[in-house]
Amino acid sequence: MKKPHKYNMGLIGNCSYIAYIDDTANVKWMCMPRFDSSFIFGSLLDEDKGGEFSIKPAVEKYVSKQYYLENTNILVTEFSASDGKFRVIDYAPRFYQYDRYFKPYMLCRKIELISGRPFINIKCRPVDDYGKITPEITMASNHIRYLNVGHVVRLTTDIPVNFILNESSFVLSTNKYLIFTYGEHLEASLQETAEKFLDKTKNYWTTWVKSTSIPNIYQKEIIRSALVLKLHQYEDTGGIIASGSTSLPEENQTGRNWDYRYCWMRDTYYTLTAFNSIGHFEELEKYFNFIENIILNNADERIQPLYSITGEKIVAERNLELKGYYGNVPVRIGNDAYTHIQNDVYGQLLVSLLPIYTDLRLNLKFKKKSIDIVKLLLKKIEITINEPDAGLWEFRNQKQQHCYTYLFHWAGSKAAMKIFNLINDKQMEAHAFNLANLAARNIEACYNDTKKAYTQAIGIDSLDASCMQLITMNYLDHNSQRTENHLKAIEKELMTKSGLFFRYRHKDDFGIPKNSFLICSFWYIESLACLNKIDEAVKCLDGLLKFSNHLGLFSEDIDPDGGQWGNFPQTYSHVGLMNAVFRISKKLDSPIYL
Repeated sequence: MKKPHKYNMGLIGNCSYIAYIDDTANVKWMCMPRFDSSFIFGSLLDEDKGGEFSIKPAVEKYVSKQYYLENTNILVTEFSASDGKFRVIDYAPRFYQYDRYFKPYMLCRKIELISGRPFINIKCRPVDDYGKITPEITMASNHIRYLNVGHVVRLTTDIPVNFILNESSFVLSTNKYLIFTYGEHLEASLQETAEKFLDKTKNYWTTWVKSTSIPNIYQKEIIRSALVLKLHQYEDTGGIIASGSTSLPEENQTGRNWDYRYCWMRDTYYTLTAFNSIGHFEELEKYFNFIENIILNNADERIQPLYSITGEKIVAERNLELKGYYGNVPVRIGNDAYTHIQNDVYGQLLVSLLPIYTDLRLNLKFKKKSIDIVKLLLKKIEITINEPDAGLWEFRNQKQQHCYTYLFHWAGSKAAMKIFNLINDKQMEAHAFNLANLAARNIEACYNDTKKAYTQAIGIDSLDASCMQLITMNYLDHNSQRTENHLKAIEKELMTKSGLFFRYRHKDDFGIPKNSFLICSFWYIESLACLNKIDEAVKCLDGLLKFSNHLGLFSEDIDPDGGQWGNFPQTYSHVGLMNAVFRISKKLDSPIYL
């Protein structure tokens, strides 16, 4: 029986960069100096042009396994061959010193001998400009310089550099170290620095996890998801990207290949909810600051669906001449969805602002100056409330009056009502109340009497998994038959035998979708929990866990065989898991279940 397609790699990072390393210790993807920069190593998308940074046994037959050091983002790849065993410990240094976080553009690789005298082989071939530039190489006594690759790129090591330059095998008789730097190079003892940085980085991550609030259930999954989410926050600005990869296809050979190395406004509510649940307010406040800059810098314009990690508006899409992941083309960088009209963003942002006023643990300077932002976003809802848009699925060739957009018009207006009530602004509270009622009328216009469900858009018969959010956002009464019927209709039309969900089943810009969208399944679990179907929610959640890879990382999409597709790991999927678990946990902690 054919094994389902899984991404055989993990990732490391330090909130400055992310590197993807497969289960043979090959760096398949690493972009510097930003998440959305050109790759330095990119064989994930082209084996020939993508370069390579691999460490593996010299013999052809070997066994490898990969795992994280517990409660860290330090990745270990362990090899067993006929001549011995060793492991590669990969990490991106991150720790607190001199009143700030140390997070250099530095990839540290420790080769640790376990037993025997194994022969190993190392290849280091960085590239630039998405594979167009091959560097000039110069050698020194203990390092290799790669010129014409962005800033100064250097590999410092205690391995004879000729072995690396010639890519020749050598015997591993003691632990060895490699430190790859972009920009500022290493000017210190190699072994001492690598070990000190490793200890400090391990301590940073384990301490960070200890400060994470988690429920009594699914702790392992929550911890890994939180660690994944943390890696995708660009600390310099606070922006959080959807994924660190581009052009990993949603479906094989369909052209559904997108660049997700940007910050989507539609993810704001879900991501901030997740950070709030785990009690990580530093990350939450940084993200608030990022959002604040986006809103204020675009006060007189539409808020775009996405921005770059530094708030740049134009992230023009273009195709690269690369082979693509398993031949999937085009390989895209940039994302033209930034030009789309997605009017749910205003409500998403308003709902995200509400905890500033209602959560006493937050002490933000942002609170005092955010009232003008609340008024601005409410005005945006008023202007766009009847306007067709591309919707959260970013249809490229059609605009509709989407139920999901109206839901966030409603939820955003309700959030504004609460905020204006707290500051005793009765006039604005009444204005927000009227907008909430208008949004509710638009939502009701999406109701289909025949299907007994709310459809994707006004005048459209197709159902949409995003409409489960009518339940989780508390628009629908959790105890009503109407809610039961709505969820049953979505189950019937969109649910697979494996408990997965399609976003929708109608034809879009690229045909009829064949793979499910993972976060929809987590929305379903949240919906079940809202309806007090806890046993069923837990059963479904247990079933979803098998769709992760060997490291517990989740992709964007799942095929009918249980294979992973789409960009990876997808923060949306991990946030979905976190929010679903916390929803179940709150229900289990309520008096009715005690």
